[in-house]
Amino acid sequence: MAESSFDVHVVREFDAPIERVWAAWTTPSDLREWWGPDGFTCPRAEADVRPGGRILVTMRAPDDWGGFEQHSAWEIVELEAPRLLRYVFRFTDAAGAPITPADAGIPADGIPERGEHEVVLSEVGDERTRLDMTEHGYTTVDARDMSQAGLEQCLDKMAALVDRRPLGSGR
Repeated sequence: MAESSFDVHVVREFDAPIERVWAAWTTPSDLREWWGPDGFTCPRAEADVRPGGRILVTMRAPDDWGGFEQHSAWEIVELEAPRLLRYVFRFTDAAGAPITPADAGIPADGIPERGEHEVVLSEVGDERTRLDMTEHGYTTVDARDMSQAGLEQCLDKMAALVDRRPLGSGR
């Protein structure tokens, strides 16, 4: 993957073991709790977690934003549980068929139709995990900044999830 000055790159540490953070990325019930920026919900998450599989998610905007739904697929390219998840992000219709960012209602130019994403997890001691995530393909600073702001909010929600609920504890 070629580096671009418009890539999103985020590094975070979570107060949770690597297996718990991995589960947050790959388990539908967990994805429904953190996917989407502040105020958004995730009413649908489906996961076929294997190379060639895909994760489908739907995020719903708050009512004061019109309550619209935005669907996307993460087409898994490479997987090394619990350390590496490489996927291609695409906006989709409700059935999972690819659509353009404009057709998905994305207001910013510069959002790729196929965005290569990489999530790398590593252990930091026994009970902490470092996430190093890169999203490739943005062609404008505004698109990159919009995506990074949303990702940071999603990861804040993920941190709250993994910090409060151990792996396998259910609801």
